[in-house]
Amino acid sequence: MKPQFHKVPVKLQNSYSARHDKLPNFGTVWHYHPELELHYVIKGEGVRLIGDNISNFSAGEIILLGQNLPHTWRCRDEYFEHNPELSIEAVVIHFLPDCLGPHLLQLPEAYLLPRLFEKAQTGMVINGSARETLAPLMLAAVNATNLDRLIILLTMLKILAETTDFKPIASFNQVLSKSSEPDNIRLNKVWTYTLTHYKKEISLEEIAAVANLSVTSFCRYFKLLTKKTYYDFLIEIRVSHACRLLIENKLPTEVVCFECGFNNVSNFYRHFKKVTGLTPLLYKRQYLNT
Repeated sequence: MKPQFHKVPVKLQNSYSARHDKLPNFGTVWHYHPELELHYVIKGEGVRLIGDNISNFSAGEIILLGQNLPHTWRCRDEYFEHNPELSIEAVVIHFLPDCLGPHLLQLPEAYLLPRLFEKAQTGMVINGSARETLAPLMLAAVNATNLDRLIILLTMLKILAETTDFKPIASFNQVLSKSSEPDNIRLNKVWTYTLTHYKKEISLEEIAAVANLSVTSFCRYFKLLTKKTYYDFLIEIRVSHACRLLIENKLPTEVVCFECGFNNVSNFYRHFKKVTGLTPLLYKRQYLNT
């Protein structure tokens, strides 16, 4: 999908942006920006789309996104289902590589920073002690002033640059091109409709109508922009929700199958293994053992 360019607001007196969001939802706009993004989910759970990766997210997750890496988060409808008063909460920090001055990255002591920014091009899920240390620092950055703001940012960069406890998210082959406003609106409609209705059968005629295209034009258009068919995309969404239900360990696998929109168990097992490389049982065991 072609992402939408997003202008990150930064106050003139600040070298980087740090905000603490408490909102009804994350929004659904598929977007990118030249700033790196450090994203800490305090409250909320659902599906995130980063580059070519579709995965679940939950409270406590910290992610570093590289420059111009397209992304969006969407809470599961079930998250609000039993309590409509629920909201999401996150700390989001945006910064340019040279926000502390153009010469910092040229210093011999800072050689790890360019390497960090290169690793961030695929996105990084931060784990272990690095995540535990970063969380309070990110909260502190929101209200910090003067030199304290710079010290906190440098401390966070040091932690991110030195940690080996992270997982990459997307592939390297993300190519961005400028998209028109109609493209952004059309693809965001497809994305939102799919996440809302993935549990039921979605025909190509139905989703093509959402995009206001003929079936043939829609299939060609979607494959051109995403390098995958719409049904591949739909299956990845369903499998990501199945992963969430499996690790919650509240429903039998056969029930999870139908809860996620698959019409029979053998189909579910085949698609699940194709996407994750594991059977549902092995996936659940691996997660619970971890």
